[in-house]
Amino acid sequence: MNDLNDDEEINMLIAAEISETPLPGTVRQGLRQRLSERLDDSQRRHAGLLTVRHRDGVWSELKAGVQSKILREGHGGSSVLIRLTPGATLPVHRHRHLEEGIVLSGRMQMGELDLGVADYHVSTPGSRHARITSRDGCLTYLRGTSLGNTVGLVIELLGGLVPGAGEAPLSITGKDGQWQPLANGVEEKRLWRDGKQVSRFIRFAPGSSLAGHRHEQDEETMVIEGEIFFGDLLARSHEFHFAPAGTHHETLFSDTGALIFVHQGGQAAS
Repeated sequence: MNDLNDDEEINMLIAAEISETPLPGTVRQGLRQRLSERLDDSQRRHAGLLTVRHRDGVWSELKAGVQSKILREGHGGSSVLIRLTPGATLPVHRHRHLEEGIVLSGRMQMGELDLGVADYHVSTPGSRHARITSRDGCLTYLRGTSLGNTVGLVIELLGGLVPGAGEAPLSITGKDGQWQPLANGVEEKRLWRDGKQVSRFIRFAPGSSLAGHRHEQDEETMVIEGEIFFGDLLARSHEFHFAPAGTHHETLFSDTGALIFVHQGGQAAS
């Protein structure tokens, strides 16, 4: 019995629940004990990692037709989900931090820009965003916003009234940029890089994986499409995962295929 792997032991327990001939009590107890020990070990190995799932967090009304959910607050701004109903708008504002945005569903318009799913947009500190809207409604992930910080948000809104656009934003759509191989079935596209942080898309083919690694910097991930395992932790489409500096990721694996956004920051990026 001790030679069984986790899947086989779980299958035995499930079979026992639906079978007319249950497992002997000592066998059932032994299986449950070993699975409980493995669960405790998994929790220990993944301590310090944060995963925000669909059911987690609270949606707040920002204004008519606009809702937000805070995923994480940090020194470089918050990471949030923004949901716009058809025709809703976000006001003009000026960025306090490097702000990155990715459309997760629907389409979003910023001036002449019309961005769709997996399109990336970045604005540098001091730059000014014109009005943002969505004709048909959208869900967007933002990293580096002042949402969740009342004083910071007021500063951004007041800054939007000051003339001058600042540095031009950068948009990278699905047809832009180059994909580079990372491993068998895994490739990356660099999006943004400076002396302190780097952002990229990583794309996993079904059944592909990346080796585990230790984090020298904070690392946050948004799953844009598909599903991916961080060791034993499963994150699905539009779910958020954060690994602080000093933590460790076990093997990243996707049996379905996945597209994820990864941002590393907090110390000098290599």
